[in-house]
Amino acid sequence: MGNSARDNVTLLLGQLSNGQEGAASKLIPLVYGELRRLAGGYMRRERNDHTLQPTALVHEAYLKLVEQREVDWQGRAHFFGIAAQMMRRILIDHARGHLRDKRGGGAIPVPLDEALVFAPEQSSELVKLDESLERLAKLDARQSKIVELRFFGGLTVEQTAEVLGISPKTVKRDWSMAKAWLHGDLKAEHN
Repeated sequence: MGNSARDNVTLLLGQLSNGQEGAASKLIPLVYGELRRLAGGYMRRERNDHTLQPTALVHEAYLKLVEQREVDWQGRAHFFGIAAQMMRRILIDHARGHLRDKRGGGAIPVPLDEALVFAPEQSSELVKLDESLERLAKLDARQSKIVELRFFGGLTVEQTAEVLGISPKTVKRDWSMAKAWLHGDLKAEHN
């Protein structure tokens, strides 16, 4: 994305925050490719026969993003950071709904039901990862955010550094530490 496109995204996000008509429809062509790439980053980690359609995830996340009226968008990096967070919440909510249905809980249908097919064990693993990530957030919020942006958002080290306003070297160090901590926490959960 060139500088003028970045500037346009920032300008449109400001208009969106102010409730300006038409800002959302002008924003989507500028951010759609990047949102799709974020969704695709997550999808590459799924088995081929149990995948979310990235398009459905992008549309659901985008609708939630443009409905945010209280957000004071700080720019493009802030927008994509929140987008990664939205995608995580959508995926986790769906996985929890799938587990409730499996136990006969009769959950309310989620809009992504037709587009998302998880194996029950994947739903369980995704929920366990989310719970472990919540525990990590209490110990180190930045490491938790890095995992969210890199794993759920599919951001590169450089993009994560831009979103969080830290150096790529710090992202790499915290990413390694967070992965090790999560591995230990998830292993302890299974025992």
